[in-house]
Amino acid sequence: MYRLRGHHIFCLLGYRGMGYSKEYAENMTRLYQTLRVNPETFVQLVNGPDQLCEKYPNNGEYHCQDTNIYERDAVILEKIGLKIGQVLRWKDIELHIQKSVIPSDIQTICETCSWRSYGYCEEGIQLIVNGQGLKKIE
Repeated sequence: MYRLRGHHIFCLLGYRGMGYSKEYAENMTRLYQTLRVNPETFVQLVNGPDQLCEKYPNNGEYHCQDTNIYERDAVILEKIGLKIGQVLRWKDIELHIQKSVIPSDIQTICETCSWRSYGYCEEGIQLIVNGQGLKKIE
């Protein structure tokens, strides 16, 4: 079972193999591939740093404890109708996304995210909405 915070659900949808560091990207790729190949994998929704935060580079400000990140976590969980502490299969999280999110939601929910400009998150949400799951990373 993996532990994920709210905003990392959206980060995973737009993940395309890039990250804050090599170690961070390798960790995220492992998680991403597990969820993509086995959507029956269980995920526990947590408040605060999760298994992806564990590999965030220690090169200054630790943004995983930033108040704005906690706020984004809460907004995303509320948007998709989930709560901290729940344990669900990844495919059930995808179903929640299908019912409650559209690609343009990224523009407001993730307005301050530095990765938003790539457009991958909107593409990832559209794939989930279409029932296609996580995109294969080339």
